[in-house]
Amino acid sequence: MSANAQVALSGLARAFVQHGKLLEAEAVDCTRPSSNPNDFIFEVINRGLMNAAEIARFAGDTFGTPVLDLAAYDTRYLAVEAVDRKLMQKHQVVALNRRGNRLALAMADPSNLRILDEIRFQTGLSVDPVVVEAPKLAALMEQLSESAETTLRDLTGDDFDMNLLGQEETPSQDQTEDAASDVDDAPVVRFIQKLLIDAINDGASDVHFEPYEKYYRIRFRTDGILREIAQPPLVLKEKIAARIKVISRLDISEKRIPQDGRMKLVLSKSKAIDFRVSTLPTLHGEKIVMRILDPSSAMLGVDALGYEPDQKATLMEAVTRPYGMILVTGPTGSGKTVSLYTCLNLLNKPGVNISTAEDPAEINLPGINQVNVNEKAGLTFASALRAFLRQDPDVIMVGEIRDLETAEISVKAAQTGHLVLSTLHTNDAPSTLERLKNMGVAPFNIASSVIMITAQRLARRLCSCKQPVDIPIEALQSAGFRDEDLDGSWQPYGPKGCERCKGSGYKGRLGIYQVMPISEEIARIIMTNGNSMDIAAQAQIEGVRDLRQSGLLKVKQGVTSLTEVLACTND
Repeated sequence: MSANAQVALSGLARAFVQHGKLLEAEAVDCTRPSSNPNDFIFEVINRGLMNAAEIARFAGDTFGTPVLDLAAYDTRYLAVEAVDRKLMQKHQVVALNRRGNRLALAMADPSNLRILDEIRFQTGLSVDPVVVEAPKLAALMEQLSESAETTLRDLTGDDFDMNLLGQEETPSQDQTEDAASDVDDAPVVRFIQKLLIDAINDGASDVHFEPYEKYYRIRFRTDGILREIAQPPLVLKEKIAARIKVISRLDISEKRIPQDGRMKLVLSKSKAIDFRVSTLPTLHGEKIVMRILDPSSAMLGVDALGYEPDQKATLMEAVTRPYGMILVTGPTGSGKTVSLYTCLNLLNKPGVNISTAEDPAEINLPGINQVNVNEKAGLTFASALRAFLRQDPDVIMVGEIRDLETAEISVKAAQTGHLVLSTLHTNDAPSTLERLKNMGVAPFNIASSVIMITAQRLARRLCSCKQPVDIPIEALQSAGFRDEDLDGSWQPYGPKGCERCKGSGYKGRLGIYQVMPISEEIARIIMTNGNSMDIAAQAQIEGVRDLRQSGLLKVKQGVTSLTEVLACTND
C-alpha cells in the first residue's frame, strides 16, 4: 500500500485492505472528501463490493465491538437526549441507552476515534461504541428528524406563523447561534407561541414543561386541575427550555440552579399578558413552570369574585375605612392576590398614594407604586415597609406577613393612619389572629389594628351542561346542611360534561369566603388571650359564615357541586 493511500484511507478502509476484503485501488476509489463519515461505507455498498450486513459484522469482529440489528431495537427507548441532536447528525451516530455514566453509541464505523472523543467530551460520559448497519442507521436518523418536525407541525399547524412575543430580547454572549440555527429553531418558536396562546384561551393559570427519562410532557393547570396537553419529542427539550429562557431574559448557559424571570405576550395593542417564569434543575433536565398573570383579572370588580351580598357589604365597608389592617388568608392558589388587587383597584384614585411590596409583583397596575422584594440585596418586606412610611402613603399592601418584624411594622402603619392590606397562610379567619399572637404580636396591637379578615378558597364552577343529582339526605346532613335547609325548595347539581368544558363538567372557578369583621366582642376575646375556637364561636353568634357554610350556600344556588365544596373546605 502506498504512503499516500495509507494517509487518505480511514481505519475501516485500511482494515478492509489488510484483510483482503478490498483491493487498495478499490478502497482509495471509494474514499471521497465528504462531511458524512459513512459515505465510504455507502460507496462500498453501492459498488456491490460488500453488503451492509457483511460490513457491520467485519467491523465488529475486527475492532472488538458488539454488533446490533437496529430493526430489532425498540426505538422508543433511545437515549437521544443524552447527545446534542446536531452533533449526532454531524457524526451520523445515535445514542442507544445510558446506564449511569456509560453511554452506548450506535455507529457504522467504530474505528473513528475522533467522533468517540468528541461525544465523550460533549457529554462527560464514557462512550461504548456499538456497530450497526449504515443504511439502517441513516433511516433511523431520518425517522427521528421527521418525527420531531411532524410532531411540531401537528401541534402548531402549518399556517401558524405569528410573532407575538412582545418582550424585547436582549442579546447576550450565550446567544451566538448563526442564521442556520435560527431557521432550525423556527418550529420551536412557533410551537411555544401557539402553546401560550392556547393556554390563555383555555383559561389556564400555569403551564408546566416537564422532562423525564423516556418522554417530555407539557401540562396546563386549568380551574385548579393539571391536564396533559402535549408530548413533544424528547430531543427538543433543550431547545424549548433555551427558547423560554431567552425570552424571559434568563441565563441559558446556567442549568445547575433555579432561575426566575418574566416575559410578556402581546395579543393586541390594548391587551398583553405577563408570564412569571421559574426554572428548576431536575434529574432529567430543567422543569419550567410559567404562571399566567392577566392584569384584567384585577379589573373584574368585587361582584365577579363571588362574594355574597352581606359579605360584599362588609368588605366594602372595611376597604373604605381610613386606616386599619385587612388580612386575606388561604393556601397557595386560592386567589388571594386577585382579591387584594381588586380591593386596590377600588382604591386606586388620583388622590390616593398606594405602595405595594411583593415577592414578586404579579399584576402590574398603573397608578400603584409596586416594589419587588429582593432579600439577597437587603430589600425585605420590613425594609420596604419602613421606606413606604417615609413616602407619605395612604394605602400599603404587603404581599405576605412572614415574620414578627414585618407584622409589627404593618401593625404600626395601621395604627398611625394608614390602610394596610396583606396576606397570611392560615386555614380560616379565626386562626389568623392566633397566628399573629404566635408570631409575637401583642394582643392589644392585634385588636386595635385588624379590622377585617377574609379566608377564601377556590371551587370549580359547574358548566352550563350541569345536571340534577340525587344526594341522600344523610349525606347532605353529614356535609353540614341543617334540617331547615332541606325543605325541598332547591335542587343540587353535579357535573355532566360537554365540548365546552372538555368533558370535565366544570368551567371556571368561584370564590368561597369567610368574611369576619373584628367586632368589639371579638377584640375583647383577643385581648383576654382567647383562642381561635373562642373567636370562631363568637363569629358564629355574630352571623359570620365559615368556609363550609359559604360553600354549602353555593351548592344551594346550583353554581358548584357538593363534591367540590367538600374537597376544598373543612367541616
